[in-house]
Amino acid sequence: MSEHADGGAHTGPIKNPSQLLVATLFSFVVPIFVIIGLVYFVVSAVKPSGSNDASAMALGGMTEQSLAQGVAARLQKVGSVEIRDANRPLANGETVFKAQCAACHGTGVAGAPKLGDAAAWGPRLGQGFQTLVEHALKGKGAMAPQGGGDFADLEIARAVAYLGNAGGGKFEEPAQPAAAAEAPAEAASK
Repeated sequence: MSEHADGGAHTGPIKNPSQLLVATLFSFVVPIFVIIGLVYFVVSAVKPSGSNDASAMALGGMTEQSLAQGVAARLQKVGSVEIRDANRPLANGETVFKAQCAACHGTGVAGAPKLGDAAAWGPRLGQGFQTLVEHALKGKGAMAPQGGGDFADLEIARAVAYLGNAGGGKFEEPAQPAAAAEAPAEAASK
């Protein structure tokens, strides 16, 4: 063994084989038992039982109905795919208004201008048709976006023209684009 500058021999904390055994035990075996204990603690947490026994559910504070509602909420669909006929005739402005817009614009909910109220529609009509259509599709204030809903953007634009004209505007109801109008006619002739 080498001597230090202070004259003492260099020695470690383990001086005999029994101390080596104790150090090994504490450095390897004890952590394994601690990990096993933690896993057992986490896994053995109180969980609702799989039985349908009403008394067991009552003890856990759950009723059969709330359990079924919880399961249904966790299993609900995240999204859906809807297939619509692309060749269906487009709805006119009045039809779209009655189906989509009348709930708010018929009664004036949350400050929505009512159908036929020229005073309320006057400042909005001054913004122009395209701005009104953009507000209808993307939403504005308390009004939610209508784009991508039950109606095509062109149908929403027709409803905007209908609402604006009822409020004193002179908007022309947008027509179906020529290319889209020809496709149903060609399909019908074949």
